[in-house]
Amino acid sequence: MPLYNHLKEYRVRLNINQQELGSRVGASRQTISLIERGDYSPSVTLALKIAKVFDASVEDIFQYTEEDEAEK
Repeated sequence: MPLYNHLKEYRVRLNINQQELGSRVGASRQTISLIERGDYSPSVTLALKIAKVFDASVEDIFQYTEEDEAEK
């Protein structure tokens, strides 16, 4: 279940580091790093908090793509 994101690009545009973003959304710097790398999918609540920081929709930051049947 691939979840792609543009979190790092949004964070850089706002000129904040992972620690600052984590503080704003109630998550650790490590969690933000894992999300940016695609190694962790945030909860709906965390995704909404992140989107609110950037004044964007969740869909602007995160994209879900279905796997092809051949890849399963």
